[in-house]
Amino acid sequence: MSKQINDGFCGTVGNTPLIRINSLSEATGCEILGKAEFLNPGGSVKDRAAMGIVEDAEAKGLLKPGGTIVEGTAGNTGIGLALVGNAKGYRTLIVIPETQSQEKINLLRAIGAEVRPVPAAPYKDPANYNHVDRRLADEVENGFWANQFDNTANRDFHFRTTGPEIHAQTGGEVTAFVASVGTGGTLAGVSSSLKEKNPKVLTVCADPYGAAMWSWFKHGHLDIDDGDSVAEGIGQGRVTKNLESAPVDEAYRIHDSVMIKMLYHLLVREGLFLGASSAINVCGAVKLALEKGPGQVITTILCDDGQRYLSRLYNPQWLKEEELDPAREGLDFLEEI
Repeated sequence: MSKQINDGFCGTVGNTPLIRINSLSEATGCEILGKAEFLNPGGSVKDRAAMGIVEDAEAKGLLKPGGTIVEGTAGNTGIGLALVGNAKGYRTLIVIPETQSQEKINLLRAIGAEVRPVPAAPYKDPANYNHVDRRLADEVENGFWANQFDNTANRDFHFRTTGPEIHAQTGGEVTAFVASVGTGGTLAGVSSSLKEKNPKVLTVCADPYGAAMWSWFKHGHLDIDDGDSVAEGIGQGRVTKNLESAPVDEAYRIHDSVMIKMLYHLLVREGLFLGASSAINVCGAVKLALEKGPGQVITTILCDDGQRYLSRLYNPQWLKEEELDPAREGLDFLEEI
């Protein structure tokens, strides 16, 4: 009998299951399949970005023994970087907007990262967390700025791992891939990988209102970013280096009102306890299924689990304050997508 032992934390990142979402597959006549990235050892798809960035920095001599990884993050990439850093002997300094869930901030501190919350500010503002972390990396001795948004080691890791995994898990039958945009690494890397194997694979960006990526992919500019969303970690307002030249065929915008209904449907009917970005991704997959008709094999990303959002998405009082109604029964809400 052969042994099946993973090499520590880092050897456990990736090779996540592909889950058939039964109720939605049956309702649409398509295979709606979610890549269970919440089963990565750090609990999210961002473990992959963390691994790709750290391994690339080590190979290039940018991250040296005893160094400090510095990054601005909405939470999940910071968690991944902190855990990869622990496994490889690096310290981690995380800059995070104060608007992110307290669960993520608490978790970052619990796993040993130094955390510096900062007020939320637009990207053009020098006080934006993405600029604060860059300055801190220059100030810290032996510091390395992970730069997840514009460090294409992020995209490349998804190209080498997530894309080929999806292709293999579907037996090469995948017809479409849907993902929202945080850094753009997942959407760009997986889309490029799948299209390299089969140019006919449709690639789709599904984003919340308030993001400019729908405007970019549909109209070639960033002028339309109307609305707002409670989703954390997604909703990009600029074309990052990871997104440049991403082969994306279609883009959708998903309202928070339908996102929250999908979130609770996935929990109550499918037993999948997830975050908002996962629900938006699944909404995008269903929208594509309804538009293109039965017979498709549509894959998407189940980004992280719901434990990081207990005080918000799974808090009845918070939902009431945000005027979000999680309809728990039936599939009538699919008409709203």
